[in-house]
Amino acid sequence: MKRIKLLPLFLVLISITINAQSIDAPLPQEKMLKDLEIFKNIRLEANSGLYKYRTKQQIDSIYNWAENTIQSSSTYRDFYNIICQLTDFEGSSHNNTVLPSKISTKLRDEGKGYFPYPIKYIYNKWIINFENGTVPLGSELVSINNENIADIIKNLNKYYTTDGVNTTGKRIGLDIGFSKYYRINYGLKSEFLVEYKTRDSNEIKKTTLNSISYRAFYKNVNKRYSRPFDTVNYKDWKENDTYHYKSIDHQTGILTINDFGLGNEKDPKHLRYVAFLDSVFTTIKEKNIKNLIVDVRYNGGGTDPNDLVTFSYLAQRNFQENTQAWISFKKIPYLKYIYSKIPRFLRPLGVGKYNREFQKEFPEEKNGKYYQNASSADHSIWKPNKNAFNGTIYLLISPRVASAGSLFAAMVAGNKNTIVIGEETMGGYYGHNGHTPLGYILPKSKIETFFSVVNLEQDVPKKANQIYNRGIIPDYKVIQNYEDYLNQKDTQMNFVIDLIKKNSTK
Repeated sequence: MKRIKLLPLFLVLISITINAQSIDAPLPQEKMLKDLEIFKNIRLEANSGLYKYRTKQQIDSIYNWAENTIQSSSTYRDFYNIICQLTDFEGSSHNNTVLPSKISTKLRDEGKGYFPYPIKYIYNKWIINFENGTVPLGSELVSINNENIADIIKNLNKYYTTDGVNTTGKRIGLDIGFSKYYRINYGLKSEFLVEYKTRDSNEIKKTTLNSISYRAFYKNVNKRYSRPFDTVNYKDWKENDTYHYKSIDHQTGILTINDFGLGNEKDPKHLRYVAFLDSVFTTIKEKNIKNLIVDVRYNGGGTDPNDLVTFSYLAQRNFQENTQAWISFKKIPYLKYIYSKIPRFLRPLGVGKYNREFQKEFPEEKNGKYYQNASSADHSIWKPNKNAFNGTIYLLISPRVASAGSLFAAMVAGNKNTIVIGEETMGGYYGHNGHTPLGYILPKSKIETFFSVVNLEQDVPKKANQIYNRGIIPDYKVIQNYEDYLNQKDTQMNFVIDLIKKNSTK
């Protein structure tokens, strides 16, 4: 996706002095109310995605809830949880609200209070994802400290944002961050009363687990049972393992694309990727491959034009990146709270360049919104490549897929020759907020909040099974089953290979 370069102004890490060294320290309600007002006004003026999935009545209602909740709040942690709830409610995977560095450091130094084991969602159950612990590997969690695990998960979902009302993508964060999220939501706990069921048993057992330190928990995360299989969800992809192709037999091939972070049109990585695609699809055409598995299950996004050029080899129609894109401001608002190391009094002088870039990219004003016009590169018409694949596409998706990854997957899913297998993606089918991030710092709490300002409608056909405020919905919902989890087998890949065999014999 095209990005306006704002790194010097918005994405420079800064050191901030804050009185509250601990997340559990007192925070006066008047400071909470002041920051809440500023947070809301920033959202109203700068965040084009505020009403993407929520009505004005719903947004007004949750801010009323926030004001009322502050009346019974007393700590920094209370207020942070309120802001996280507001951030998540908007429904954008590019939203993020984080603690100041000093408080984050304090958390990492805590010597106790954390739930000891990582957990994982397997076939509609949250299970213990750790071997040789007090609670046996694979045991189903029923409750912690007398609260049902389903209710706990609902309370923790606010810490990992996704598009629309999607919840599958939140598991990416919960699988490795459960204990940290639990601590932030519920406070430090010296012990945990756990109810669980062991494998192949409906008997509810109880035990009490002692808490551990922050660092000890993350050591256990690195030792989690599923790590050899699911580490790809959190991997920093290198070019040599970002993409590859292999043939299964004379009729079927697998194209794997794990990331679109391969640079722009002039980047050598992009040029090597384009050469790879051209070689692969030339070979596919020459060998008359009938079935192509396109595996993007671990693709969390990247940059233009890697997603678009890839789709050109799978497209059956002319296409463009989006049908419309807009922002909600002509000039960047609330400069004095912007996430920047530039002194406040100098910001109006330096921001002119970025405002001019926004105004050039979004020149058309309609009802207070600023749109791209036909001259934008995002509206350039792409044609299918001469070697575009015309057989059956089997698209593998997962909750990890977002941003440019979900834009690409949505376009492929819109093809008539595509069968989609896996789990609902984190990123939306019809659109998302993306491209350009802004960051702000709330003045009293120093909480840092980020969001992407470009509201995008993707160039995809309407489909009966695709829902506006959800991720991409698969034609075949396939989740890793319990036995495959224990044996670290790829349930989804095995399913699609079996499906191809069945379809080939018809």
